[in-house]
Amino acid sequence: MILQTTLSLAAAAAVINVWLAFRAGKLRYNAKILHGDGGNPMLMQRMRAQANFVENTPFVLILVAAIEMTGKGGTWLAVVGSVYMLARVSHAFGMDNAGPNPFRAVGFLVTALTLVGLSAMAVLIALGRF
Repeated sequence: MILQTTLSLAAAAAVINVWLAFRAGKLRYNAKILHGDGGNPMLMQRMRAQANFVENTPFVLILVAAIEMTGKGGTWLAVVGSVYMLARVSHAFGMDNAGPNPFRAVGFLVTALTLVGLSAMAVLIALGRF
């Protein structure tokens, strides 16, 4: 069984993670900071943006793969995963601003809703209710 949605989202996640690493790495290089954040607030924010991505994305990919393996996926699952990836890019841009902003808020909200929604769907499928 080829999990096309999972494969596509995992590829997108890998590209986004590399992009997040390069954003932090470029700042680290320009500021000549070898380890940690060196007290640089922007570097800390970019490091947290990448870490937050890495903290949440594996759960989304596991849930997408499990749902897809049940045969209950489809277009809706690809759309949910794609919106999640776009929201994570939004969150990264929002993390460049120290104050509250809509990019970060949207990224967080979509992440939370994706995790809760996919978890609920997984439970419903497991119970035979979907």
